[in-house]
Amino acid sequence: MMNTKITSAIEKLMLNAATFHGIPVEPTLINFFYGNNGTGKSTIARAVHANEGLSWQAGKSADDYSVLVYNQEFVEANFRDYGKLKGVFTVGEQNIKIQADIAEKNTQRAEQEKLNGENTITKDRKESARNTLLDDFQGTCWDKTKAIRDGFDATQSGFKRKAQFAEKVLQIGNPTQHDIGELRTLYETAFDPKAATYKKFQPTGGTERLKGSPGNELLNKSITSSSDTPFAGFIKAIKATDWVRQGHEHFAETSEGKCPYCQQELPDDFEKQISACFDGQYQEDISALRQFQEDYVSDMQGFLDVLNGNLQDAFPKLDLTEYKTKLALLEKMIEINIQRITDKLKEPSSVITLENVKTLRDEINVLIEGFNKQIQANNDIVGAKRQKQTECTRKVWELIAFTLQSDVSTYRLRRKTFDDEITALIKLVDDGAKASRALENEIAELNKRVVSTAPTIKSINDLLRDSGFQGFTLREKRGQQNVYEVVRQDGTVADKLSEGERNFIAFLYFYHLVRGSHTDADVSKDKIVVIDDPVSSMDSCVLFIVSTLVREMVGVCFNNAEYREQEREVQGDYIKQIFILTHNVYFHREITYNQASRYHCVSFYVINKASNNSTIKHCVRQCISKPTEQENFNPVQNSYAALWGEYREVDTVIPLMNVIRRILEYYFMQLCGYDGVNIRKRVLDEHRDKFVETPAEGLPDYTKYHLATAMLSYINANSVGFSDGLNYVDDCTDITLYKDVFKLIFEALEQEQHYKMMMGEEQ
Repeated sequence: MMNTKITSAIEKLMLNAATFHGIPVEPTLINFFYGNNGTGKSTIARAVHANEGLSWQAGKSADDYSVLVYNQEFVEANFRDYGKLKGVFTVGEQNIKIQADIAEKNTQRAEQEKLNGENTITKDRKESARNTLLDDFQGTCWDKTKAIRDGFDATQSGFKRKAQFAEKVLQIGNPTQHDIGELRTLYETAFDPKAATYKKFQPTGGTERLKGSPGNELLNKSITSSSDTPFAGFIKAIKATDWVRQGHEHFAETSEGKCPYCQQELPDDFEKQISACFDGQYQEDISALRQFQEDYVSDMQGFLDVLNGNLQDAFPKLDLTEYKTKLALLEKMIEINIQRITDKLKEPSSVITLENVKTLRDEINVLIEGFNKQIQANNDIVGAKRQKQTECTRKVWELIAFTLQSDVSTYRLRRKTFDDEITALIKLVDDGAKASRALENEIAELNKRVVSTAPTIKSINDLLRDSGFQGFTLREKRGQQNVYEVVRQDGTVADKLSEGERNFIAFLYFYHLVRGSHTDADVSKDKIVVIDDPVSSMDSCVLFIVSTLVREMVGVCFNNAEYREQEREVQGDYIKQIFILTHNVYFHREITYNQASRYHCVSFYVINKASNNSTIKHCVRQCISKPTEQENFNPVQNSYAALWGEYREVDTVIPLMNVIRRILEYYFMQLCGYDGVNIRKRVLDEHRDKFVETPAEGLPDYTKYHLATAMLSYINANSVGFSDGLNYVDDCTDITLYKDVFKLIFEALEQEQHYKMMMGEEQ
């Protein structure tokens, strides 16, 4: 089973200030943060002090604790004018009755706090259940309406997240089941940026002129001549009347007095005989038939021109398949009829029947009527586009609300039940909080009678004496309450303090503040302690004292994790959580000695910053002896090892080159005794081939050689920058190439084994 860490008052920090962007930390009781200056340590301290991004244990808040933060702001606020300190309220000698009263009030307050906590937990659970109900309702609304939302996307502007969408659904007061097809037509036009108006289709007219034409009646009538001349009788007998008429009409102009078929000379009166074969009525009928042919062709062509013209720039959303099919069929029928009329003219005696185009034409006109309704609807929408968009949006939401009608009703009923229960619990919590504050006020009034600052100054001086510190002592300035003088070893009053002395006195004050309280209202509260780089500008003696005091505070906090009767009786367990942040390797090693083994209540973190973004690494790893468990590891072994750790993590060129310079300077120049000249000679002259790549064909590649030259020039330069005038652009730099060249330098100096050891590679 995986081992777990103990949580405390602050269960989670979400860092979103300065160079942190959504970085989570889940602290334990005791928390050590290591990071270089500027990586973001002070940002963490300020976040805890300001209660920003903090998640507290159930039923707890920042008001339940005295949150004490030692940082530069604390020093500035509490140490001014050579030692002016705010009063430190601690419990001194107290009479038995006040002690008993305070103890009784604390018991009552603890019971009230417990009840408050239980009510708060119940309220939180109800609120969590209500939130779950809302989440489920939002999910149901979202899932059930996917087809509508996707199909009518433009109507969902501003409501494309589950929360906003569900809230909008609850506001719809008129759920309505609209026809989805009609709604789709309205939507596609109202929200189409290319929508335009279109001309209507023109129907075909009537055929009254053709019906009343004399030629129409002749179609199903045999047209023959009634002439009784011998020649007329002859051609009738051989049934060649139509043939003779056609031949004569065709060849009359070119006969030249001869029969066009047998080439014999024609009689002089041939034309007279031919004319006599066809009486006046016959000629009249033929003329009427020709006129009918012309009228039919003209009218039918007019119909086709109208019907084909409708297809020009037609409304693109019309389904014209049937229309085109019927139009093609109509064209074919007209073509057949024209041919039949032509055949009738060739053989007037024949009887013909025309194809009935009226039925097909009427069917086309019915289609046109339907098309025009669609076109008119489109034109109406385009003409009032903004109003139609509003109408469409309203109808879509009404349809959505109708689809979710049952779900909305169920949600409202269950939500009201939760709201009523939570309202009652909130009243209980508020009343309980008032009762707790009343008890706190009573305790504070009692403490005012026993609080004194004198024991604090005495305790600080005793601590300085017992630790062997001889730099100064503190004493109260005569006639000025809570103003203290710093007295040197020779008895003179200090008129100027170094930064280290100033920080040391401020930390001693902070230490006693942790043991006591800052205000009378905080006497009864447990502590959360944050210490941000307390050893700045301090000498080794002072650093040792500060480290000892910090370890003591860590021990007090540890008493909350493991019951150690003697330690708890002597030290107490009033520090419920502690955060220590530093960039000082020695101080970090001093305060974290033997802490890594306390996995369940101690956590180590490393703060890094790259490209102006800070990150926090939790220093845990799989335990070798117990593979199913994890263990802490202290990220700081020594300053040199820390450099290698930073080298492995950094991923941008400028920080990388700074780390490389520090490693090369420390190892090769301080430990190995090289100087800048002979190290460049060994690497660049004697092992030139390692850094110059020469392909089988082409020119040698000096990239690595130039990069090695820059690195070795850099270690002999001022630490603030390059000396070779090279410019670097982070985004354009191959970090892997830099690290390859760095490794080659160790190989060239026969220190590959050291490189592998520091990189943790197998030997």
